Amino acid sequence: MSNPSASRNDRWPAQIKYIVGNEACERFSFYGMKGILVGYMTAQLLRGGLNMSDDKATSIFHLFVFANYFTPLLGAWISDKFFGRYNTILWVSSFYCAGHGVLAMSDLFHTPEAKFNLLCVGLTLIAFGAGGIKPCVSAFMGDQFKADQGHLLQKAYGAFYWSINFGSFFSFIIIPQIRDKHGYGWAFGVPGILMGIATVIFWLGRKHYTRVPPSSESNRAGFFAVTWYALTHGSERKPGQSFWDVARNRFSNSEVNAASSVGPILSIFALIPPFWALFDQSNSTWVLQGNKMVTVTLTGFWKDAFGWFFGDNINAENMQSTNPALVMILVPLLTLVIYPRLGKLVTPLRRMGLGMFFAAASYVVVAWLQKRIEGGEMISVAWQIVPYIFLTTGEVLISATGLEFAFTQAAPEMKSTIMSFWLLTVAVGNALVSIVTSVLSSDAGGHSGAVSSGRFMMYAAMTCVVGVLFAVVASRYRYRDGASSGSAH
Repeated sequence: MSNPSASRNDRWPAQIKYIVGNEACERFSFYGMKGILVGYMTAQLLRGGLNMSDDKATSIFHLFVFANYFTPLLGAWISDKFFGRYNTILWVSSFYCAGHGVLAMSDLFHTPEAKFNLLCVGLTLIAFGAGGIKPCVSAFMGDQFKADQGHLLQKAYGAFYWSINFGSFFSFIIIPQIRDKHGYGWAFGVPGILMGIATVIFWLGRKHYTRVPPSSESNRAGFFAVTWYALTHGSERKPGQSFWDVARNRFSNSEVNAASSVGPILSIFALIPPFWALFDQSNSTWVLQGNKMVTVTLTGFWKDAFGWFFGDNINAENMQSTNPALVMILVPLLTLVIYPRLGKLVTPLRRMGLGMFFAAASYVVVAWLQKRIEGGEMISVAWQIVPYIFLTTGEVLISATGLEFAFTQAAPEMKSTIMSFWLLTVAVGNALVSIVTSVLSSDAGGHSGAVSSGRFMMYAAMTCVVGVLFAVVASRYRYRDGASSGSAH
């Protein structure tokens, strides 16, 4: 006879559809705005832009992305200690919507100073809103699964990541067309409308969610409190005691054990930022490179088949849709076909380590394309598909796997905190790009040093070195509760 209980445990919770729908719309709003941001900053005033240099726009763009992925520390703290994940997501979404609204006012002002002020206010609100949501949504989805449904997490996070790219794919196609036809005001406004829809979708599932109470109700101390106590009371440590044992004088065993679980995970996370330094340049330096390439003009069959979608031309901003399109293909291919066949050979950390080398390879190709441009060649923007294939493969191996790794390896009390540390790796990677661009811009000789073959090769070499270090550190990692197989636990 069949076991009804086992059958139910093999089904995703019904409320997952609200979370995935929310994520698809929220990502459309974020990437729709993000995809035209560099173009907005570098466009001439007559075209509604800010007329910035490539290097300045690159620095500001990556500082904004840094803020988006640094503020999750605040969002996770608020969620874990006070309001819980559901309330944090719902309330902070209002700041997100307001930020899009401020950017949508760009066409109402015509001086560069006013436009720049609006840019700063709008991006600040979006960074706070997105940061408050990011560590909570992915952890909130994991909360919906019961303890005996851990085997569903890998596929669930694959679907979650697929929805992110579903939303971003359409944003990279639609928003540039809205910009071309109606200006930057509407191009920033439509993402704001989608963020409002995302909030409503999330709210509609309110009666079905499993809500984990904030840790203040069950766990008095967070990671930082326990760690600080252990650091400042070292003199009380007895012979044979570990770094964390002294903290047991003040905190419970569960609090100390939860805090001690963070360190090994952070040793892995510490080597992830170089990947994000490469990946997020697909929305900045890759777009600026594409602007110097020949757009693809659709004619004949191609115009009939895709003209309704892309318009007459495929430009550098549209090329950003290559990444999410490839993700939507690669995630189910890897998750449903390749990973199950390889079994324990594709542990999470092995996948992530391999992803580093795919990312580095993408920059070797980008540097080659840039060398041709610097030599005076007129090459098609379609050539960027090649590095996108390498970069996107690396992204799926690192980012989709990282979500799974972060949730399964974190102690229950630390899940939002660990998710925020995972997102912090993105912040550090983008800070690295901004710092490198600012420091080396003086050596560019009046040209854009951020978009040069030498700079791209430098990033490729850096990531190869980090990939080797990652393999060494990963080989020493011990999975929590034996969760080391290719499937989630």
